[in-house]
Amino acid sequence: MKKITLKDIAKHFGVSISTVSKAVNDSHEISNALKKQIQQFAKDQHYKPNKLALNLLNRSTKTIGVIVPNILNYFFVQVLYGIEKVANEHGYNIISCISDESYEKECKTLELLDSGTVDGLIISLSEETQVNDKIDALSDLSNSQIPLVLFDRISDRIDCDKVIVDDFEAGYKSSKHFLNIGCKNIAFVSPIGKSSVGQLRLQGYKKALLEFEIAFDPKLVIDFKPNADLELLMSLLLNYKQIDGILGLDEITAVKILHIVKARGYNVPEDISIIGFTNGQLSKYVTPSLTMVSQHGKYIGERAAERLINRIKNPSQPFKTQVVKTSLLIRDSTKKLQ
Repeated sequence: MKKITLKDIAKHFGVSISTVSKAVNDSHEISNALKKQIQQFAKDQHYKPNKLALNLLNRSTKTIGVIVPNILNYFFVQVLYGIEKVANEHGYNIISCISDESYEKECKTLELLDSGTVDGLIISLSEETQVNDKIDALSDLSNSQIPLVLFDRISDRIDCDKVIVDDFEAGYKSSKHFLNIGCKNIAFVSPIGKSSVGQLRLQGYKKALLEFEIAFDPKLVIDFKPNADLELLMSLLLNYKQIDGILGLDEITAVKILHIVKARGYNVPEDISIIGFTNGQLSKYVTPSLTMVSQHGKYIGERAAERLINRIKNPSQPFKTQVVKTSLLIRDSTKKLQ
């Protein structure tokens, strides 16, 4: 059965397509009698409005594009949840994409979403984009005046709204907790070492060591890629020095560290204390439960979506950067040394 269109309804009543459109949308510009007739006919014929055509007509898709670098990181799952919650409250849908830490994939996704598919974009940059400081695609996006919000991993060279975590403070706060409970040899294990987030947390770690007059040892910093053998790297680390604290820069890394350390015969937290990042479900239900740095991902997603929707509605307002503080959730994997 052929799908009925506004043109078909207009032909049936001998009126213009514009008149039918106004009747279907309950406009006061059409007489009540004609409006009711058209609406009833449309209902009887199972008429459904063409949303894409209406969006093009109104120059609005009511859709937000979101690009995250890594969906395996629970932080980004929380952010997506917050974005979708606020978007839905304002009548927006979201298209979520993953750059997989690739600059090329990020560019292709931006090109796709810059073709009139979305009203605005929320992006956390890939590690490759940040390492090589490649912002051409983002600059093109900014020049085409598509509303943009950067979150978590950002570029200071792009003028737009931003929502960021205080990662320097997070690295400092977590490292200081180790030092306060008596740890001296604290390892820093990072799968995101080249990103701005990883670098800021490392700076915070160094500041805490400096305050406690402990020399920074670069051999205690482990940067690794997703395909690296973390078990081998941890074995080399544990053989190098008597480690009493390990900071893992995401939840999965922290859980893997816990299993590796326990498999080698260490007791946690009696021998080694462990802190991870992102407060997900895994960290709560391993044994012992992990002390974690909560980045408040859902809240960041909510703020990013609200800023973007405000920007779509009020494009001339000044750009703002919101900094979100982290929280240290102390559980069983850290303990004061005797």
